[in-house]
Amino acid sequence: MTTYENFKFEVDGDGIALVTWDMPNRSMNVLSQSSMADMASIIEKIMGDDAIKGAVLTSSKDAFCAGADLSMMGGQAGGSGSGSQEDRVKAMYEGNLKFNMLLRGLETCGKPVAAAINGTALGGGLEVTLACHYRVVSNKPKTQIGLPEAKVGLLPGGGGTQRLPRLIGAQAALPLILQGTALTPEKAVQSGICHELVEPGEEVAAAKAWLKEGLAQPKIKLGKKGPEVYAIAVQPWDREGYRVPGGDPHSKGGGQVFTIGNATLHKQMHGNFPAQKFIMSCVYEGLQVPIEAGLRIETRYFTKLLMDPRSKAMIRSLFLSMQELGKGARRPSGVPAFQVKKLGILGAGMMGAGIAYVSAQAGMEVVLLDTDRANAEKGKAWSEKLLQKALERGKTTQEKADKLLGLIKPTTNYDDLKGADLVIEAVFESRDIKAEVTKKAEPMLAEGGIYGSNTSTLPITGLAEASAKPENFIGIHFFSPVDKMQLVEIIMGKKTSDETLAKALDYVKQIRKTPIVVNDSRGFYTSRCFGTYVGEGIAMLGEGVPPAMIENVGKMTGMPMAPLALSDEVALDLAWKVREQTKKDLGDKYVSGPADVLLEKMVVELGRAGKKAGKGFYDYPSDGKKKLWPGLSDLVGKSQDPDDLDVQELKNRFLYIQALEAARCFEEGVVTDVRDADVGAILGWGFAPWSGGPLSLIDMVGTAAFVEQCDKLARKYGPRFTPNKLLRDMASKGETFYGRFAPDKEKAAA
Repeated sequence: MTTYENFKFEVDGDGIALVTWDMPNRSMNVLSQSSMADMASIIEKIMGDDAIKGAVLTSSKDAFCAGADLSMMGGQAGGSGSGSQEDRVKAMYEGNLKFNMLLRGLETCGKPVAAAINGTALGGGLEVTLACHYRVVSNKPKTQIGLPEAKVGLLPGGGGTQRLPRLIGAQAALPLILQGTALTPEKAVQSGICHELVEPGEEVAAAKAWLKEGLAQPKIKLGKKGPEVYAIAVQPWDREGYRVPGGDPHSKGGGQVFTIGNATLHKQMHGNFPAQKFIMSCVYEGLQVPIEAGLRIETRYFTKLLMDPRSKAMIRSLFLSMQELGKGARRPSGVPAFQVKKLGILGAGMMGAGIAYVSAQAGMEVVLLDTDRANAEKGKAWSEKLLQKALERGKTTQEKADKLLGLIKPTTNYDDLKGADLVIEAVFESRDIKAEVTKKAEPMLAEGGIYGSNTSTLPITGLAEASAKPENFIGIHFFSPVDKMQLVEIIMGKKTSDETLAKALDYVKQIRKTPIVVNDSRGFYTSRCFGTYVGEGIAMLGEGVPPAMIENVGKMTGMPMAPLALSDEVALDLAWKVREQTKKDLGDKYVSGPADVLLEKMVVELGRAGKKAGKGFYDYPSDGKKKLWPGLSDLVGKSQDPDDLDVQELKNRFLYIQALEAARCFEEGVVTDVRDADVGAILGWGFAPWSGGPLSLIDMVGTAAFVEQCDKLARKYGPRFTPNKLLRDMASKGETFYGRFAPDKEKAAA
């Protein structure tokens, strides 16, 4: 056996080399500089040693390979690094092309290579297997097969845009690459990406069996003047007479794929995401030329994409920062690990029911309490509904579903909460009701237990006044629907202890969600910033901007929903109640916004409370699709000509008002970590992912340019666009958020 830094290499008596990927000190294999260097040496050995007839590539870890080391790419993205930009571009291009040609050498070496995929193979991990001649995959639960690069602003740069379309056709491959969709092993075989599905542990044996059978067959001549090679060692696209499945871009069927695909892409992305645009170009151009030229095309676009600041921002926020926060970057040190075994939930409405489901999924005993037994049972029924869907889709078993449901106990009795490690209050947004349930539930906590409130707007410090131990009181703000939304906003009250924070973060880690930590403030961070987006849409409506234009421009910024539609989803009466409570609490300090008058008219005068009422800014007919309410024009009483409006200015208003509020939160100490601000914005309310988050957006625009644009907007639309002192100070010094407030990486890695 030969041992490399990241691989083990041994040849059996039949001349079959077993190459086992086993990176030291890592839970998963990744494509790093060292693993790629090892791979180069191994490929040279396979090609050059006549005693080796073929090879099997597998992994000794639970997964095959998680993809490229994005921390390495994050350092290169956006033009980062030393030396001139020309030198950095050249180095990136040459380095990536070298790896691509290395894999090309593997698939053309004349010796068959099989991949024994024993677990998840994503991104570069799958690309390596696509350069193999045969792929066996084990039917292991939770295994994922796919190219997810587009989700973090990249494109598959290891041949994925060239081999996958050549293997299964552009029509089947493009959705997988553009959306970053991961397949189960069964679907990977059905789609033609993998050849054989086996039980866990049988991958290597099945791969060797395929090799032995193929090696026993006569060799074939590759081309009229080419060498003799094993037939199984020739990729489909290297065979004489090969045609792209479904047709190439100039065929009738293939051409339609790109015509329709480009139109759909523009409709969905509005030109905000360069990765998807470049992926389309890679596949379209690459399928018209030999694969070596296609790999050069892919490398060119991959390099160009890495130089785009949007890619750097997306890699940083959607991968690196999320990973750091999920691993406990914000957890106070010195606090022993905390495990929630028993959880109490007060309120079995949609939020409480969702929290119960994700907590039971993590194996916790859950007590779901409500004032009425029927309501408590209804809350548990939500889990039954979700599990039924999972059963129908084959994502769980009846045994697992029954076990999860057995962990949820609906009740009206506070005594059932005794011994809870954590109680989360998720009742109606009323201080009096919250105070009442706090006083009843808190005494039931186990020794060392903590109490959390799921409030989305009410200050935690004020709610903690009802607690006998405010140091153990913390905000744990979930997002709806809880089972799908990844973010949890942890809010520190003035008296909340670091120990309580550590315990809350440990709970979030148990349920496998991403936490951000913010300090107490009205609306905290996410609700406060989110409100500016919908508020700006209502303000535009009041100015006479046509409603349809407001909605279209909102989506053009990259926001997941249009502002007026989103207002209806959240409920206009809820927004109105929050404003009324804020007015009451702040008194003379309350600053009325341009949306206040319209909101009051809609809710109080017209009773248009939003989607739940069947009428808001939209009408919601029972037998059709929602439509903008025709009465909006009469309500406003004026309408501007769309031709007189600057679309880019409208887009800036939507994005800049949110980024400004994020900067204010940072200055006020509501948010203290740039990662919390950006990750929280994208995961919490869907802030334009292409930007990497609101603070990344300011850095991308340039602080000085951002301040200048905001001043122009303030002169035209009012003081809500006035930049805060921190921004002006940073602009004068040429500073960025990620430069001035760089995260503590050592703490993140601890």
